[in-house]
Amino acid sequence: MPTLTRTVRIGSSHGLHARPAKLFAQAAKESGIPVTLAKDAGAPVNAASILGVIALGIEQGDYVTLTADGDNAEAVLDQLSELLTTDHDAE
Repeated sequence: MPTLTRTVRIGSSHGLHARPAKLFAQAAKESGIPVTLAKDAGAPVNAASILGVIALGIEQGDYVTLTADGDNAEAVLDQLSELLTTDHDAE
């Protein structure tokens, strides 16, 4: 099983605060495969951990790196990347 990595730019105008972080962590958890999230060159956190995700202090325009390991890693990265690049604060 290949480990895939993807770097994306955060779209939410208020960064990954509670609501987008929750959406993201929930999707990562539901993917059923190990996914990590890292900001810049920082240490990766478990993407399914809402507290871990919020603790990264990710702001709009920051670049983050997603890593997924499993059979459908490509599809999982597609879905999670879309969540991260969408502005969840523009209602």
